Amino acid sequence: MPMTPREMIIHLKKNGFTVVGQNGSHVKMRNDATGRQTEIPYHSTALKKGLEQAILKQAGLK
Repeated sequence: MPMTPREMIIHLKKNGFTVVGQNGSHVKMRNDATGRQTEIPYHSTALKKGLEQAILKQAGLK
């Protein structure tokens, strides 16, 4: 089952990411230890499977 944007942000925070900023409905997160950065669209619907996988790949968690 796909994650919601809120669940994705919580998951990334548990893995060392912090919120850097927000531009409209997109939350920018960065992990200072690894230097990786990603953006999560913060809408009311669940993330699609491909987008969820892409965010995890950018974050280095997949």
